[in-house]
Amino acid sequence: MKHKIDKPFNVSTLHKAEKITSQYRIILEKNEKLGFIGSSVELPGVFADAKTPEKCFKATEQALTIAVATMLENGQIPPLPASDEKRTVQVNVRLTAEEKMLISNAANNSGFKGVSDFIRSTTLNKVFSH
Repeated sequence: MKHKIDKPFNVSTLHKAEKITSQYRIILEKNEKLGFIGSSVELPGVFADAKTPEKCFKATEQALTIAVATMLENGQIPPLPASDEKRTVQVNVRLTAEEKMLISNAANNSGFKGVSDFIRSTTLNKVFSH
């Protein structure tokens, strides 16, 4: 049974959710049918789509804000922004020169600053989408 949204969020809850999600890392992927699909590292199960990157970014921000506001209203603790978590464990992966080039290009095309963030984000999205 689907739950109907029958009331707006409390204003303070909505502001808190907006503050939290403004720090989330949003990932946009080009899609032939939809234009762009947006998701985040912190809540990889929350998606939005739009024809342009700008509209997709805004739609993804809104979807994340709604998800976090819902969590807050239900007494749940939303994930911290990925940038807040200290990463102290390292994993080494050996690649061929061609694999590194392909991954680096994919990372750059997806808007990531480096290969590490791209690999982490892509892997976590894959793990949590199943």
